[in-house]
Amino acid sequence: MLLLIFLTLLLVPIGISAASYFLSDRASANWQAADRSSAGVLPEASEHSDAVVRIYAARTVRWRGIVAVHSWIVFKEQGASRYSRYDYTAWGEPIRVNGFVADGRWFGQLPEEVFRADGERAAQLIPKIGAAIESYKYRNLGDYRAWPGPNSNTFVAAIIDAVPEMGAVLPPTAIGKDFPFDGAWFGRTPSGTGVRMTLGGYLGLTVGWLEGIELNVLGAVLGLDIRRPAIKIPAIGRIGMSAASA
Repeated sequence: MLLLIFLTLLLVPIGISAASYFLSDRASANWQAADRSSAGVLPEASEHSDAVVRIYAARTVRWRGIVAVHSWIVFKEQGASRYSRYDYTAWGEPIRVNGFVADGRWFGQLPEEVFRADGERAAQLIPKIGAAIESYKYRNLGDYRAWPGPNSNTFVAAIIDAVPEMGAVLPPTAIGKDFPFDGAWFGRTPSGTGVRMTLGGYLGLTVGWLEGIELNVLGAVLGLDIRRPAIKIPAIGRIGMSAASA
């Protein structure tokens, strides 16, 4: 009975997400021609003098969007006239700088805000974020792997880990966030508020104040957030209060 419940919680949400995908125009859309314009969720850099840090996530390209999101980080130093956007991608140089509009749609999919900081707090975070990007281990051609990682979500998770005062938590659909970017099978969570065990990103358990309780099975996450009440289920993601509003 427990196994049946577990499989139901794991597979039914994926089935629902798959049905939603194939019944929508996403399945037949030409992803290469998809809209990548600004979603209008960031103020114009030239009109906003404060420092800014954002993490965004959006459903990834084609059928992979059934189960996963792509995440990226954006920041702007105080007085800067433009944002800097960092993605980790499968094509070209893995760490892609300003390859896309800072708050652009990810091949037609609207970005969800995962983390925000403005003003003095953002100004304090930016040098640490920059240092984390420069020291990211998997930065060479051929390092990218869509599953179980290192991928775009692994990259952002590594930045969060290097700057734990961000207090950011990637969504449960950020497959790859549990890949051991530091090579450790056991250690603290990226937020620094708990512990995580992982077997190469294929199987893992996370327990943390900010992350809640998460069981990772082949990248699919089942979990519970008590601090900001929500359940986390594969493919669909978080149901309940937003972690980003903390």
